[in-house]
Amino acid sequence: MRVRAFRRWRSEASRGFPPNLARLMLLCCAALWGGSYLVAKVALGVIPPMWLMALRMAGACLVMLILFRRAILPSLDRRIVVPALLVGVTYWGTMTTQTIGLTTIDPGRSAFLTAAYCVITPFAAWAISRQRPRAINLMAAVICLAGVGFVALKPGSGALSLGVGDLLTLACAVIFSFNLTLLGVFSQRFHPIAVTFVQFAVAGVLFLAGALLTEPGPTAAWLEPGVVASFLYLFLGATTLAQIMQNIGLAHVPAASASIIMCTESLFSVGFSALFWGEAIGWNSAVGFALIFAAVLMSVVGKRG
Repeated sequence: MRVRAFRRWRSEASRGFPPNLARLMLLCCAALWGGSYLVAKVALGVIPPMWLMALRMAGACLVMLILFRRAILPSLDRRIVVPALLVGVTYWGTMTTQTIGLTTIDPGRSAFLTAAYCVITPFAAWAISRQRPRAINLMAAVICLAGVGFVALKPGSGALSLGVGDLLTLACAVIFSFNLTLLGVFSQRFHPIAVTFVQFAVAGVLFLAGALLTEPGPTAAWLEPGVVASFLYLFLGATTLAQIMQNIGLAHVPAASASIIMCTESLFSVGFSALFWGEAIGWNSAVGFALIFAAVLMSVVGKRG
């Protein structure tokens, strides 16, 4: 009943909301996500990965409760426990592999390897929902694999080489594809904002447990202005604000068009990384990034059919 009311409200609100403003919000969302790789790289120089993600999830949950408690609290009953565990654990796996991988590779490289989730998601949906991938999905997978191969080329020798950070980031893309598929399933049964909240809450508990068991505790260095600013960007900008803009944008822009706008995240990331981090983009990486981006576009455009 609550989900039907939400959809009815969304349908009514869509009639008066400017479509171009919704598209701009989705583009800002992609830019915020793209910048998060660089900002996280800066924060990880001081805050260990598990602590960083635990604090990020706690901050996001607090803000969501303040803003959306009327949508969240009525959905917190026994029926949402299993969905919460499934989306929370897969989201935890996604962010763990990505964040640890980011400690050893450049932000732009991380963003493009992560973007492979768009290509993998149709196959995750096949495994979970028995939705058979289309021919264009198979073509996109082959092109994406070729792109990863170019990224893995060692300049000069021509040998293939993927480091631990690269492999963890590719694992992130695989896990994220399952997380998105599960979110799609459970957002049809519960209020989407409530599903997002329980996902963050479960992941936050797992991150905190990992931090307490495996990483050193907080230090005074965490309070340095640059570190605090990085953390605020991650949980207020890239997590909370981006999620809100995404939810609003998706309510007013067709899913296929929205997907194309949001996949520019990887372009923003490599641009920010080259400008502010000094990430060097060799010819093999440029070709690989172009192939991965082409595969992502093929995957999202393929959803139109």
